Amino acid sequence: MAATPETPAAAPAAAARRKTGRHRGEGQWAVGHHTPLNGNEQFKKDDDGLNVRTRIETIYAHRGFDSIDPNDLRGRMRWWGLYTQRKPGIDGGKTAILEPEELDDKYFMLRVRIDGGRLTTEQLRVIGEISEEFARGTADLTDRQNVQYHWIRIEDVPEIWRRLEAVGLSTTEACGDTPRVILGSPVAGIAQDEIIDGTPAIDEIYRRIVGNKDFSNLPRKFKSAISGSPLLDVAHEINDIAFVGVNHPEHGPGFDVWVGGGLSTNPKLGVRLGTWVSLDEVPDVYEGVISIFRDYGYRRLRTRARLKFLVADWGPVKFRQVLEDEYLKRKLTDGPAPEQPSGQWRDHVGVHQQQDGKFYVGFAPRVGRVDGATLTKIADIAEQHGSGRLRTTAEQKMIVLDIEADRVDSVVEALEALDLRVKPSPFRRGTMACTGIEFCKLAIVETKARGASLIDELERRLPDFAEPITININGCPNACARIQVADIGLKGQLVLDDDGNQVEGYQVHLGGALGLEAGFGRKVRGLKVTSAGLPDYVERVVKSYEEQREDGERFAAWVARADEKSLS
Repeated sequence: MAATPETPAAAPAAAARRKTGRHRGEGQWAVGHHTPLNGNEQFKKDDDGLNVRTRIETIYAHRGFDSIDPNDLRGRMRWWGLYTQRKPGIDGGKTAILEPEELDDKYFMLRVRIDGGRLTTEQLRVIGEISEEFARGTADLTDRQNVQYHWIRIEDVPEIWRRLEAVGLSTTEACGDTPRVILGSPVAGIAQDEIIDGTPAIDEIYRRIVGNKDFSNLPRKFKSAISGSPLLDVAHEINDIAFVGVNHPEHGPGFDVWVGGGLSTNPKLGVRLGTWVSLDEVPDVYEGVISIFRDYGYRRLRTRARLKFLVADWGPVKFRQVLEDEYLKRKLTDGPAPEQPSGQWRDHVGVHQQQDGKFYVGFAPRVGRVDGATLTKIADIAEQHGSGRLRTTAEQKMIVLDIEADRVDSVVEALEALDLRVKPSPFRRGTMACTGIEFCKLAIVETKARGASLIDELERRLPDFAEPITININGCPNACARIQVADIGLKGQLVLDDDGNQVEGYQVHLGGALGLEAGFGRKVRGLKVTSAGLPDYVERVVKSYEEQREDGERFAAWVARADEKSLS
């Protein structure tokens, strides 16, 4: 490349920038930066996270919590789905002040990965029994189709693994800098309107990638999704890689490929690579993309270590070129974008007919909170009515499959008796919450109980409201509950009440959305609400929407044109 003329004043500054860039680098292995640049990279280099299982089984489970090496405790144990949980009684103001060992309780969250959301009744019953015996009844449904336990003792982990693995379940790489659970359409192979069933690709990716040490040291977590549903039901826009069902005019059903999505404190929507891939090609493309992340991903700063930052810097054209030239060794086929989502809700709640003439029944707990006894009862209901299969969704919901027409009403009645709504209000259906301060060491405010009480209050105050609306509640800025892409997104923080006291509250994001008109919510200047004032605020803004909306106008569209007074 030819030299660029520079003024005398600019030349030293430019040289300094180049020198600093060379010195610091980004920790990319593919360009020779193999020296660990932070503590996380060092402990991963010292020992692969997958190796910690042996120490858990042979040492820690026998000697107890205090015997655990700190790099295993707060690092490698995540490779097996284990996080220390928050010590009770520590308020949100201490979250960013205390050292990790001061926040740690001597119990763990344990995440069970459920790839594609697929469960048998036998598996669900085991999940419920483990919850009752080892987790004080806890068992939350997450927005990534997993189940999360709390109150797990290290002494019990080997037995929990034994029981899970006996029925084909796993906690392998459910957390950590690894390929996390693969989201899949919860009605894959079942729905009448399905474009293509991605299940075989999920199974092949799991076989190749999960637990494979070629992919167990990534710069950070790697989230993925595969769905052939026209509802676009796996939040493809906010995954590191997503395969979205499309029909190619020449090649037929296949997948459109998206990369580089993610939320947290620096949200970015995924971008299309503009390519169509067949079902058989999906595992190769997945492996190519995760290999790019491993080799070219940024490892210097944890805050820039997600794939979305590399995609933002490279752009989709270069990313596709590197994928084709260096990893696949062939060109990919150009392809069409997905069509608009075919429905207003993407959670599959309600009663729907399957391809085979039977029915599936989707239901909504409150903010994903269930318990072991309830899960066992759900398994019993499914079996009693002829079903051996269930699914979790990416919206903290669950589905019972394969119900004969004459048994549907009985299934609905049995689920409703457990407070699992098949015909929920928009508030029950659309409210999501992360774990929150009850167990999470990063959280600042409470979320699950707040979300549940908010649902009840809004149902009481606004019994006739019938429009789709999403209310996502997060305990900290990390957006596990997708606050930026909700109609009403609530980011937990400490705020001042009317008397000047510091209390739990939320910064409000309004008008976020997923779908082909995806976008991030709007923040109204200075708008923060206390936890106590949350029902009043949501009631007020929903009423403004009802009064001002045009025919057929969704909440997000109204927010985009509403004045700040209407949103405050």
